[in-house]
Amino acid sequence: MTATEWVEGYKRAWASNEPDDIRALFTVDATYAYRPNDAKAPRGHDEIVASWLEGKDEPGDYTFEYWVVSENAEVAVVQAVTDYTPSGGTVYDNLWVIRFADDSRASDFTEWYIERD
Repeated sequence: MTATEWVEGYKRAWASNEPDDIRALFTVDATYAYRPNDAKAPRGHDEIVASWLEGKDEPGDYTFEYWVVSENAEVAVVQAVTDYTPSGGTVYDNLWVIRFADDSRASDFTEWYIERD
């Protein structure tokens, strides 16, 4: 699986908010950090799904554009722009570091998001 395929799966899960779609992206013991060195990062399927659904976005609340900066079999770096202005929000620049397990699911996901002026 390529980084693009993984991000497309993420986008599907983001739009559906279905727990099985979310779980499909991550290993059973994965970590999902909302920032580097996130001591409270959700770990494992149950925590990742719960955290995702607690802060879920609804389809139409945002637009999302991305490009893969770098990738190999173990890690990918993705840059993106998330625009919440359709729902009255703001625009964020994003950087994701995705570490892959042998089965192409993420074993570690770290995101940086920075609000635009």
